[in-house]
Amino acid sequence: MTPIAPALGEGSRPVPVLIRARWAVSTIFFINGLVLASWVSHIPAVKARHAISDGQLGLVLLSMAVGSVFALPLAGWLVSRFGSRRMTAFVAVGFCLTLSLPIISANVELLALSLMLLGACNGTLDVSMNAQAIEVERQYQRSIMSSFHGLFSLGGLAGATIAGLALWFGVTPLQHLIVTTLLALIVVVSVFRRLLPEARQAESRHPTFVKPRGMLLGLGILAFLGLLAEGAMADWSAVYLHDVLRTDSATAAAGFAACSLMMAAGRFSGDRLANRFGPHQLLRISGTMAAIGLGSGLLIGEPFLAIVGFGLVGLGISNIIPILFSAAGRLHGVAAGPALASVATTGYLGFLAGPPLIGLVAEASSLPLALGLVSVCCALIALSAGSVLHPLRFQPELAALPTPTAAVDY
Repeated sequence: MTPIAPALGEGSRPVPVLIRARWAVSTIFFINGLVLASWVSHIPAVKARHAISDGQLGLVLLSMAVGSVFALPLAGWLVSRFGSRRMTAFVAVGFCLTLSLPIISANVELLALSLMLLGACNGTLDVSMNAQAIEVERQYQRSIMSSFHGLFSLGGLAGATIAGLALWFGVTPLQHLIVTTLLALIVVVSVFRRLLPEARQAESRHPTFVKPRGMLLGLGILAFLGLLAEGAMADWSAVYLHDVLRTDSATAAAGFAACSLMMAAGRFSGDRLANRFGPHQLLRISGTMAAIGLGSGLLIGEPFLAIVGFGLVGLGISNIIPILFSAAGRLHGVAAGPALASVATTGYLGFLAGPPLIGLVAEASSLPLALGLVSVCCALIALSAGSVLHPLRFQPELAALPTPTAAVDY
């Protein structure tokens, strides 16, 4: 059995084993974002190949969310049973291997099944790699979680950028995804040995979930709105640029790339900004900027401004989950674990509901109007941030702490 790495070396500096573990987990987060963005960039091509409408596409994309939902409870049990190190290694390989399945699906039914499998792998990897990240953070004895989630966003940026360049040079979607799969497998296999085994801890008797009521419900609703926006950007930004604004496939991929780039920038700077302006002010500014930026881009209908708008949404929603989860952990009278679970569950429903909701609204009206819902969600976050995140509702001794990122990656 691999020994547990000591938390810190002399002078409170991380020992080399722990530093290598952090880089290994960072690599897994990056690859997860890259692989996911590689699929998202080819959604317009899949839609055109199967000749399906916006509403049908929304329902097909829902199958990926369904796969994630059914996998999450099983993922938690598997991580507890086999450990995050083993599960991260196993599921990361499976996630990479399922990347090309949606592209080679011969019909819509097989497409839905392949997306369900891809979603199940992604959901299980989310739980596994975040559990491994928590173990590394625990041994570091300081908050480093935001850097992992920032690297997930950088992976999304890299995946979208590479996909756009591949399409620009005439590489087919299948060729691009096969090469991406092979390279991703080589990278993830090379870091498996650097992951840490968990330290055994006594099982808690506290409940693992509490109903979202009162303040928890307010935090959960904001998480719902933010993650609805994130899910919509991931699945519909490229479709909007390609189908509505008539851009080529390479330019269409730039929408999600801009969103991922600005989300990464926001996550890497989020703690510093929250300390300077306060969490509620940061959400107000971010939500307002995202709502106005995206709304203006949709109204003007120019590709460049639309891409800028998608980037502003990425920047605006980047710190929603870190801030809200930190607030949940500081609520009076509620244990941190159950509070986080409650807010995370409510928020994740928004991530699942976003893409199919946009598709159904687009089917009934138009895609620009449907994406206007994302602008409305961002505006609601800005309007509600002050009341939901009022400092007097939280433990005063923790009210000024930085806002660590949550232990679940959306």
